[in-house]
Amino acid sequence: MKDKADKRVIIIGAGPAGLTAGYELLKHCVPAIIVEGDNIVGGLARTVEYKGYLFDIGGHRFFTKWVEVNRLWHEILGEAFAPRERLSRIYYRNQFFSYPLRPFNALFGLGWQESARILRSYLYARVVPHRREDNFKQWVSNRFGRRLYEIFFRGYTEKVWGVPCTQIGAEWAAQRIKSLSLGSVLRNSVFGTRRTRIKSLVQRFHYPDRGPGQMWGTLAQRLRENGCPIQMGSRAVRICHQNGKVTQLMVETPRGLERLSGTDFISSMPIRDLIEALDPAPPDDIQRAGKSLHYRDFLIVSLIVNRKHVMPDNWIYIHDPAVAVGRIQNFKNWSPAMVPDPEKTCLGMEYFVSENDPVWKQTDQELVELAKNELARLGLARREEVEDGVVVRMLKAYPMYDNGWADSVHTIRDYLEKNLTNLQLIGRNGMHKYNNQDHSMMTALYAARNILGADYDLWAVNTEPQYHEEESAADRSWVRTPVTTAGKLSWEPPASSR
Repeated sequence: MKDKADKRVIIIGAGPAGLTAGYELLKHCVPAIIVEGDNIVGGLARTVEYKGYLFDIGGHRFFTKWVEVNRLWHEILGEAFAPRERLSRIYYRNQFFSYPLRPFNALFGLGWQESARILRSYLYARVVPHRREDNFKQWVSNRFGRRLYEIFFRGYTEKVWGVPCTQIGAEWAAQRIKSLSLGSVLRNSVFGTRRTRIKSLVQRFHYPDRGPGQMWGTLAQRLRENGCPIQMGSRAVRICHQNGKVTQLMVETPRGLERLSGTDFISSMPIRDLIEALDPAPPDDIQRAGKSLHYRDFLIVSLIVNRKHVMPDNWIYIHDPAVAVGRIQNFKNWSPAMVPDPEKTCLGMEYFVSENDPVWKQTDQELVELAKNELARLGLARREEVEDGVVVRMLKAYPMYDNGWADSVHTIRDYLEKNLTNLQLIGRNGMHKYNNQDHSMMTALYAARNILGADYDLWAVNTEPQYHEEESAADRSWVRTPVTTAGKLSWEPPASSR
């Protein structure tokens, strides 16, 4: 490996992935600089403050099966990183249903006739399944039946992505839902996890006292204090390369265009933007693949409600087609420190949109009025109880997993690996892959270690056969067991689990 002193790493993006890569390089005394187009770190995992109220850009739970990631989280925040209980429900037909789905809760909520239709539909799917699983609808219908797909999957999924479920790739369903099925849920409900060994969605997670931004703000401060600069307001606009390597990064800053030279480059910027920034431009087929990748934008309207308790949930999914809101966060139930006045509540009304949608084009005041009206329509609070509200918009919040996305990403990946050998892609947007925070962090750790001489396949992260939110009794027995060593909080499995 080239001497560390001869290395200079340029990292694009100061989200969880970019900051983690910088931290790993800092630990090994490798010079690095992080450039971020925004004026706040954390990417989508930031925390916004408004009049003392704190809220996420979407709720960000901290849970993982990666011991290294768990150790890193606790290393950064220590006691400010606390366990939380999860409660989430689905709002459908003016009723609340447990999520993850509980058969008997759904049975009594939907009624015996509807439940009988669901069971018949499921049995039919087992006997006559879709022969091909090309899209989300076919994949889910094969595992839950057409009727349950229509009730609990279709409406919300199409609200999130803005396209019919037939245009959403089956790959995303397989990654998001994995081994869950109506059969496994029923067996788990009747016999319990010990007899059937069925995994369940995690019911407990960790969360920073003051939101995920506390994690990434603390890490950013630590990086700066120890010699890893983070250049904010610096948008990567051109990636210069020659002879099979990236040589320079051109960034647009308030001071004008700046040129950053490096030996190695790590990118968490959206792949479509990366392809457009390459100089010289890549072949036409690579440009077409980049342009074929799509993104879903996002906005949140946070409402301050003059009521101590609104709902017991951390968040609820809104399956009601009569309202545009897709999900509602109750930040007080994530952490009491998120709300400065315990007699009030802060609700995050989440809208999954595209930049050209009518909802996106509304003014902030119009959006606050829309959110107040929808909150009242859902019966969660009265309009007059809402004292104030604020809007935050995020472009390219979520990569879309529509038909053909996997082929396009594969084409781009193949080109970059063969032609730009010192460039690595990390994170959710950077890889256009359904990565959670922990997956994004692992790609970043691996990328940094590759620069140090390792040979990790970043694309193998988050391809494990188990669903990323599943846990077994064995998982629970060690992931949350604290061990104090030499005054530092670390995490390890008991001897029996390995």
